[in-house]
This record gives sequence, structure tokens and C-alpha cells, in this order.
Amino acid sequence: MRISVNDEAVEVDDGTTVAALVKRLGFGEKGIAVAVDWSVLPRSEWQTTLADGARVEVVTAVQGG
Repeated sequence: MRISVNDEAVEVDDGTTVAALVKRLGFGEKGIAVAVDWSVLPRSEWQTTLADGARVEVVTAVQGG
């Protein structure tokens, strides 16, 4: 199925969870936030299965100064 990740089309298998997508994309589990269809998901909901056409945004925390 096709989803959007940070405005780029990505093909994933049916049944892919948010946690599996984050791992596949190479993001660590710390210092990121994930929104699906404009709703930020707490880490406790990362086992949520993605739907075809879902819009996923992954945001990383960056330290600056």
C-alpha cells in the first residue's frame, strides 16, 4: 500500500505499524515525534496499524545554540 512520509510517497506492506515504519526508516526511538493524519501519536500507540493513504510526519528533535 502507499502512504506519505514527510510528503514523500512510500510503499509499505499491509499491516505495517507506526513502530515498524519508524524502524524501517532508520529513526531511533528517542528524540522523535510521529503524527499520523495530523494527530501526534504517543509512543504507547505506535503499534497502530497504518491505513492506505495515511499521511505520516516524523519530526526529530535538534539541539541548537
